[in-house]
Parts: sequence; C-alpha cells; structure tokens
Amino acid sequence: MRDSVSTTLRLGALALALALAATATDAHAQSRRDREAAEALNQRMLDAEGRYRQALVQIANDDPAGMQASNAALEDMEDVMLACEKQRGCSVPQLLTTYKRLLKADADAQAGQGPEDADVDGAEGTLPTADVPAAASASALLAEDERFKRMVQLNPAVQASIRRWLTDMRVSLMTSHENYQYMQHLMSPAFKRSGLPEALLFGIMAKESNGRVHARSRAGAAGPLQFMPATGRRFGLGPDGTGFDTRYDPRLSADAAAVYLNERFAQHGNEIEYWLAGYNGGEGRALRIYREAAGRSFWDPGVYNQFPAETKDYVPMVIAAAWLYLHPQEYGLTFPKIDTRPATFTLERPASIYELTICMGNGNTRDGYMRALRNLNPSYEAESLLPVGTTLAGTTRMASLYKRWCVRGERADLAAELVNSDPRAAIVRTGAIEVLSTDGDPPPAALPPSAAAPRPPEAVPAPAPARTHRVARGETLGSIAQRYGCDVPVLARANGLRAPAYALRQGQSLKLEGCSR
Repeated sequence: MRDSVSTTLRLGALALALALAATATDAHAQSRRDREAAEALNQRMLDAEGRYRQALVQIANDDPAGMQASNAALEDMEDVMLACEKQRGCSVPQLLTTYKRLLKADADAQAGQGPEDADVDGAEGTLPTADVPAAASASALLAEDERFKRMVQLNPAVQASIRRWLTDMRVSLMTSHENYQYMQHLMSPAFKRSGLPEALLFGIMAKESNGRVHARSRAGAAGPLQFMPATGRRFGLGPDGTGFDTRYDPRLSADAAAVYLNERFAQHGNEIEYWLAGYNGGEGRALRIYREAAGRSFWDPGVYNQFPAETKDYVPMVIAAAWLYLHPQEYGLTFPKIDTRPATFTLERPASIYELTICMGNGNTRDGYMRALRNLNPSYEAESLLPVGTTLAGTTRMASLYKRWCVRGERADLAAELVNSDPRAAIVRTGAIEVLSTDGDPPPAALPPSAAAPRPPEAVPAPAPARTHRVARGETLGSIAQRYGCDVPVLARANGLRAPAYALRQGQSLKLEGCSR
C-alpha cells in the first residue's frame, strides 16, 4: 500500500510540474527536425504509458514484478518530461493528458473498482474527464454522444452492419450474447477499470469469435478477442509453461485488450473507428493513415479507402454489435436471460467436459452447457479425462446439475458409456463368403466355412511389455487414454506428466502402461 501511495504522489507531482511547464511552452516556429524530435518524445511517452498500464495489471494480479515495472516506466516518463521542456515544439500539455490518464488508472487500481463500484456517475472530486476515457465519459461515446448517434443513424456502412446482425447473423449475435453472459464477470472489470465502454468489448468479441474462447484463425489469432502471437506476447499473453496459451483465457485477454485500446485512445483520442482499425489491421497502419488524415474522420473517402476490405467490414460490424448491445429493444431484440451466478464444483469421479455436457442435460437452456464449460475452463480440452478432485468453474445451476446427475446413477453411467464408446468396435466380419452370379448363370452354392478363405488365427491376449504411442498433432492425454483403454492418472504418472494440463508435444513417445487395448 505504501508503494501504491508513493506512486500516486509521484504521478501527481509530475502532473503538477508538467502543468506549470505548460505555461512556458516555446511558441517559436518549428523546423522539420524539431517536429521529428517532438514526435519521438511523444512516442516514448506512449510506450512508457503502455508499460505502466501493463504493470498495473501485474500489480492487481499480485505479480511482484509489477511494482518494479511501474517504477521503470515512471522513470522513463520523467526523462521524457525533462527532454520535452528543452525541445522546441514538444507539447507539454499533451504529456499532461497522459499523466491525467495514469492518475485515473492508478486511483481505480488502488480503489479496486469493479463492475459494482466503478464511478459511472462522474462524482465530484475526480479528475476532469474531457481528455480521459473515465467510465461516464467513455460510456457516452456509445450511449449519449450526439456524434455517435448521428453516425449510427445516418452512416450506411453501420446501418448495413446492423441489418446483417439482425438477419443472416442473428444467430451469431444471440450466441455471442449468451456466451458473453457466462464470461461477463471475468471480462468486463478490465474495461470498466480502464474507463472503456463494455459495449465495445462485446462488439469486438462478437465479431472476433462469437464468444468461443478456443477460436483460432488461419492467420494464427487465438482466443475470444483473437490476439496474434506477437501482439499477445507484447501484452503478457502466450504459452504459460504448462502447455496452455493464455490468449484463450477470457480474463487475461480482456485485461490485455483494455491496455491495447487505451494505447489507441492515447494516439487517436475519441475516434473509436481508428481504434478498431488498429485492432483489426495493425496499429502501425492505422496511426500512419490517421496522421496523414490531418483531422479527417475514418469515413472520409480518402481515409476509408486506404484500409483493406477486411478492416472496412470490421469497423462498422463491431460498432453495430455494440449499438445493438446497448439498444436491443429498438430493433425487437430480446437477448436470453441466463442464470450465470458463478460457482465451482469438484469432480467426484473422472469425467471429461463431453461427459459432463451429456449428464448435465439442457438445464432449461437451449444448447446445454458444453460451450460454457469450455469457456470457463479454457485450459482443458473437451475430450480430456479429468481426474477426481479437479475443480471446474461453472454456475450455481451447473454445480447443482452435476451433483444431481453426474456423480452416480443411470444418467452418469450412460454419459460415461457414450463418451468411452469406440466406433471401431462396431466393425465385425463373420459368416461364409457369398459368390454372386454373372451373365445370368445361376449362382453356385455358397462355400461352406471350411472351404472359404482361411481366417487368420485369433490372437490370444498375452502379457507383454508396455507398448508406446507417438503423439500426433492435436492429440491429448485424454483422447489417447480412451483409445487404448488407459486410466489417465496412471498414464500420466508413467510418463511424468503433471496435472491438470498434462501437456504433450507432437512426436513425443508415451509408454502405454496400464492400458487394456
């Protein structure tokens, strides 16, 4: 706590110093060299701001490296401030805006604001929000801002996107909303802490993945918000050492997206279209076009036509989904209400997510619980057999259904039987060989079994040394165990694999100890 208070005081002092320095900004004409030097300082400040915001996320997650990272970022900002005071053409007021944003982010982090206690009413005593996307002002971007309303009402691209969501993509929209409800308590706090509109989070998620955390594009983007590997690493996402890629984690991906979009706010102000263009087509391209636009909007033909077709489609589709999230009644939409109160339950018998989906049933939902189980437990594959004692995230309804139907009884046994059934066991060849006639001749009598082609003698099972299996691409320990009739914990111990991930690599040789097939 002392470090947090010290950081806040330090930010406040720096902001005051910048405010005083702003009154002494050099007004002389700028040379090209001066402009380039000032732009380089601005970029250094933005980079440091991004690292500071990421450090706040680390601090919130009790990562000891967070405080060190935040201090290093602040020191870089101090150096930029000193250089800016000496550099002709460097805008000290612009740097002051950066400090306002950081003071707001730091205050929210210390207060532990979440979805229930965020300052959405702009209470007195907070920093001015004219240049800061605090909760109230940022929500206005999608709810009350007249410019945005006019754009939605008059912009043909957004109107066409609303039409698509309400017709051909209506099922996708409804599915996205249902999936988001299960993950809302994990994803929305990051956006609310950062003062970003939750509707924007929903719009991005609906367009990127329909709320499926294991979605993956051909280009390699992954997770509910589709981070590319390099961008994910930049914001702390990627392989965690256990075989799990944290881009699939809804909470961590939302944290990273909030930091990313605040970077875009620092570059583009309230121009949400440019934020989204950067998210889809790369921030480098979006920033270059934005600077060359010299104040023109994203929809200006000279600006709009510089973006690729995918980005031209992406930007209005996200905005349209966000608008429908806020105003469903205007379009006759009724999003399904689902009991999503979070809860956990612990397995009392080995089971996979497939098996739990079957034994839980629909539970008064349309599609059952497989997608929710997968989204809330992203580190487990659907077919992996999870051992007794595994704790899964779910809802109070799911925990109740598990106790009722999945611990014991006919439905639990039926679910296990269905999941463990092997289609190859259905192929059986018996009986004599029948010879069909040709050219109208009567068929000869069927050969008796003794005259038929001799069958190979049936192999008599005999004890043998432990066999091996080479892991193919996409295989999991659970699928291999089902294939060979193994017990997952026994197989894991025999190969030195640790629960719960049981991480495998392609080409790895597994000893099939304790397997019946």
